[in-house]
Amino acid sequence: MINARATEATADAVRESGTRERVLRAISQRGPITAALLAERLGLSDTAIRRHVDNLADAGLIEPHEAASPRRRGRPAKAYVVSDAGHRSLTSDYDHLAGQALRYLAETVGPHAVEDFARRRIADWESRYAAQLPPHVGTAERAERLVGALSRDGFDASLRTVGDQATPAALRGIQLCQGHCPVQDVAAQFPQLCEAETEAFSRLLGVHVQRLATLAHGDHVCTTFIPTTTLNPTEAS
Repeated sequence: MINARATEATADAVRESGTRERVLRAISQRGPITAALLAERLGLSDTAIRRHVDNLADAGLIEPHEAASPRRRGRPAKAYVVSDAGHRSLTSDYDHLAGQALRYLAETVGPHAVEDFARRRIADWESRYAAQLPPHVGTAERAERLVGALSRDGFDASLRTVGDQATPAALRGIQLCQGHCPVQDVAAQFPQLCEAETEAFSRLLGVHVQRLATLAHGDHVCTTFIPTTTLNPTEAS
C-alpha cells in the first residue's frame, strides 16, 4: 500500500511538472498570451491552466504584460510573457526534477514503476492527439495531423517521404522527425519514455511504426518510420 501511494504521488508530481513545462513553453512561443488562449491551445481546463499560470508567476518564471487597446473599454485581459528567469529554467530545471523523481521511483518501487509511469504519461497526450486525428482518413493524412499536434506541443515535428513507386512496397513510407524533445535528458536515462511514445504512434496511426533514431541517444533528431503503400510523393514534405 505504501509503495502504491509512493508510485501514485511520484507519477502525479512528474506529470504535473511536465504540464507546467508545456505551459511555460507555450508562453515562450506565443507570448504575450492570456490564460484563456493557453487553455484553448493546450486543451486544458480553465482551473488547470490558472493553477499552472499562478504557480509559474509565483516562481518568477512568467510575468504579466498588459497592453491597453484603444478600441476596447475596460481593463484588458492579462497576458503573460516568459521572464528572464523563465528562459533560463527552460533548459535545465524541469529535466533535473523529472530525472530525480524517476530515479527515486525506480529505486523505491522498482523498474516496472517507471514503465507504468511512461505509459500513463503518454496516455495523457495520446488521448488529446487521438481527438485531432480523423478516424476515416489514410495514414499519410493522419501523420500530417499528428505532426501538427506535436509541433504545437513544442516537438518541432516534420514529415519526409521515403521511397517512390519504384521502391519495394515494404520500404515505402514516411519519416516522422522531431527536432526537439522536452524530456531529452530524462529519456536518455529512462528509454521507457521513448518506447511508450513509439507504441502510442503505432496506435494513433493504425500501423506498426519503427523508431530509427532519437535525440536521447545522441542523434540530431528523433526519427520514426511510418510504413504506407498508398503515399504519393506530394503528400508529405
